[in-house]
Amino acid sequence: MTVRIGAEEEFHVLDAESGRLVPRAGLLLERLGTTGFASELQQSAVESNSEVHDTLDGLYADLSGTRRRLAATAAAEGLAVVAAGTVPLARVTPRDVTADARFRRMAEEYRRVADEQLICSAQVHADVPDRDTAVRAMCLVSPWLPPLLALSASSPYWLGSDTGYASWRTMLWQRWPTAGPAGCYRDAAEYDAAVAELIGSGVISDTGMLYQDVRPSAHQRTLELRIGDACPRAETVVLIAGLFRALVRDACHRLERGADPRCDGHHEWLRAAAWRAARSGLEGPLVDPWTRRAAPAHLVLRRMLHRLRPALEASGDFGTVRDLLDEALAAGSAAHRLRRTVREADLPTGIDLLVTETRGDRLPARAGARRPRPQVAARHTAGRPRTPLHPVTTPGTPG
Repeated sequence: MTVRIGAEEEFHVLDAESGRLVPRAGLLLERLGTTGFASELQQSAVESNSEVHDTLDGLYADLSGTRRRLAATAAAEGLAVVAAGTVPLARVTPRDVTADARFRRMAEEYRRVADEQLICSAQVHADVPDRDTAVRAMCLVSPWLPPLLALSASSPYWLGSDTGYASWRTMLWQRWPTAGPAGCYRDAAEYDAAVAELIGSGVISDTGMLYQDVRPSAHQRTLELRIGDACPRAETVVLIAGLFRALVRDACHRLERGADPRCDGHHEWLRAAAWRAARSGLEGPLVDPWTRRAAPAHLVLRRMLHRLRPALEASGDFGTVRDLLDEALAAGSAAHRLRRTVREADLPTGIDLLVTETRGDRLPARAGARRPRPQVAARHTAGRPRTPLHPVTTPGTPG
């Protein structure tokens, strides 16, 4: 079984000189066109949608090319784009909601929660045979999602201050009424009945507002990962996509063999594990999915790699994922890299780091130079040519 993958990435729009978040996504979308790009709840964010890929190389080439195009378009307008859970400098206002009837209703209903939706995430889709399998697989993959959040953690700053968290985006995101662990269901019919009940309650208006950590797509035969921050480095998205594909492949294989998810109905530990990952990133302990006890992040992730090796090898991903994981653990989380840069230089230099990594460049190790922005050569982005398939997109959902 070929498990294809695709990704959605969200990008903050910044003023290139000040590094502040600005509500100018509409201008970028005018310049870029609508193919592959979409608006978000806030006018300060742009979403991109990859093609569907068989290989991690293909996904990487796709994401890298999109980032270069987006960065170049932004630069021509005096703007910059950043893939991160939050950006350090922003203001909260109810006036910057995108001019869309659905978004306006959300802003009115959710008020401050919507006003503070100044966050971006990266979402990954993986093929599943059918919707029943997607729903049942959620229970099997859910315990392993907090480590993926830790890999993505890129949002330590909020409104100019260090929050103490590696992913403050997670804390903001979890205020939505449907955010968090997905729960376990016998089949798609039971899941859909639960969704209909939520919509009937009036708390959410449609299926686009199902913000669980993982969910079956409403439009495609895919399972969608939603737990992570947007990632400054495209390689991190590819790493997470490779691990998530392996989790889905492993879950489907177990279900084919008649494995019972054996959910105990207690998801408190999953919410706690996600909190721990948001607090720690890669620099502190995580909750080990096997033992439900604290363990160093590198140990949890290497155990995960070992557990998923058969599924990774089946997709031809093991070597790539192993190497990307080694690099991620050596470099530390994006939150850690940002904090280190701010400590050694200042906050504007930290924002420069996010901009630089998003467009695909790398700063010299332990760079601490203050403005003006360092001029670094673009990294070579090797990868297979893109194969145009159907774009992965879930239009009109914040976060």
